[in-house]
Amino acid sequence: MKINRELEELLGRFAALGDMVRLRMLALLGCEELTVGELAKILQLPQSTVSRHLKLLSDGGWIVRRSAGTASFYHMLADDLDPTARQLWDIARRRADHTPQHERDVARLAQILATRQTDTHSFFGRVGGEWDAMRSTMFGSLFTWQALLSLLPPDITVADLGCGTGNAAELLAPHVREVIAVDVSGSMLKAARKQLRGFGNVTFKQADVCDLPLKDDSIDAAVCVLVLHHIENPAEALGEMCRIVRPGGSAIIVDMMAHEHETYRHTMGHRHLGFSHDVFAAMTVKAGFSHLDWQPIPPDPDARGPQLFAATARTAAAVSR
Repeated sequence: MKINRELEELLGRFAALGDMVRLRMLALLGCEELTVGELAKILQLPQSTVSRHLKLLSDGGWIVRRSAGTASFYHMLADDLDPTARQLWDIARRRADHTPQHERDVARLAQILATRQTDTHSFFGRVGGEWDAMRSTMFGSLFTWQALLSLLPPDITVADLGCGTGNAAELLAPHVREVIAVDVSGSMLKAARKQLRGFGNVTFKQADVCDLPLKDDSIDAAVCVLVLHHIENPAEALGEMCRIVRPGGSAIIVDMMAHEHETYRHTMGHRHLGFSHDVFAAMTVKAGFSHLDWQPIPPDPDARGPQLFAATARTAAAVSR
């Protein structure tokens, strides 16, 4: 009977580790004590799903729960596991730690922990920071960007390539001499014209970003936000950016880091599943740029899509100044 009970316990422990979501959870809970809400943000899953997996892990003896007021925190103490469970976890962890999901989970965990440090209310699992909500109520949500954009030289011309409905152009227009909004879609340009009708320094051009109706060396900066993954040959679009930017200018690109969401090709018409640093760097060299600054953008815990990067490609003249 004792052997049977031990066998049942062992099989139960195996079952708890037989799901990638639970492995991801244990990898996180082995590093940090987290609430259900925090885990849901990191894993990008409904809280009900997270709670269900936590119950299975708790029933299997993998995690402990601690209450603090109305909040519950979960943690895995690997050193307190019995030798058999510890051996199982050591094997499973090596599998979990070498997956793309684990890298994204760790990045989102860092954002959660940073939020805890800057807003003590969110430490107890609140969805939004009290201070951020109060600040937005008092001052709006755009003042930080508007203040930072005011640092731009006021006499520059910026091309917003693949402008869509004009979100980037709307932020740029109050701070620069001219914005040239370019998009291949007539319906997008119609929406952009409506959104930007109050600005007299925005001009609109319907064109492909791989064949821009702009003269060589005619603008100071090109901006391209979440466009390149839609283009069959993004290096060609980068080459056009390099062509139209004046010596000393730059191209600023925001796009997705390499990811595995294959369904995006079919549901949203994506030609590329993001870009790695090495692939993007090679494209900028091919396009004619000689210097690249490439930085991952810290993931928003509330975001559901792949992590983004921000890149600034400069010409040799820009580097030598």
